[in-house]
Amino acid sequence: MKPTSTYEDILNTGYRLFAEHGFEKTSMTMIAKEVKISKPALYYHFVSKEAMIDVLFDEICKSIGFTSFFHIPNYTTTNFKERLISDGLNVIAQQKEDENYSRIMHQYQALGFRNMKYSQKLIEVLDGFTSGFAGLLQHGAAIGVIHDTDLLVKAQLLNMIISSIDNFISYGIECNYEDIWTKAVHTIVRRVEAT
Repeated sequence: MKPTSTYEDILNTGYRLFAEHGFEKTSMTMIAKEVKISKPALYYHFVSKEAMIDVLFDEICKSIGFTSFFHIPNYTTTNFKERLISDGLNVIAQQKEDENYSRIMHQYQALGFRNMKYSQKLIEVLDGFTSGFAGLLQHGAAIGVIHDTDLLVKAQLLNMIISSIDNFISYGIECNYEDIWTKAVHTIVRRVEAT
């Protein structure tokens, strides 16, 4: 196992503590104590709690972007639909595995109502999924595995479904998300019939 840097330890600890206690109730002292460093050492890495919240948000947004889960060059004529199902199921599995993800994202969504930079960044992530799915579906049409009609609408539908699943999971609503995603992909992504 690769040792982590103090900076990574601080971010990981901040992520967990912010998720558990919220931004307002988590202090820099709490984080320093958990990481087992002094407060001045913590401030060496982050000038303020707000700076840490910003950096952590940027890191989370990078980790949940479309290209973190869906790699278009890996989609071929023989695996397109199955790969789309598998990659989407990976998104779902990762969210289910990380008990802190939903809690911290609720914190950032609340911040988004007070500070537009957070809501704008979340919108960029969502837009990234729409454009990512559009590019993926265009790739599918180019390699001849799906029809090239209504690709943007289909991309928006896939984004709405995966985003809705994300929201339902974050609120603890029990559904068969794997079957929902699989059915959505089978319905939206229809193969070109051999002629």
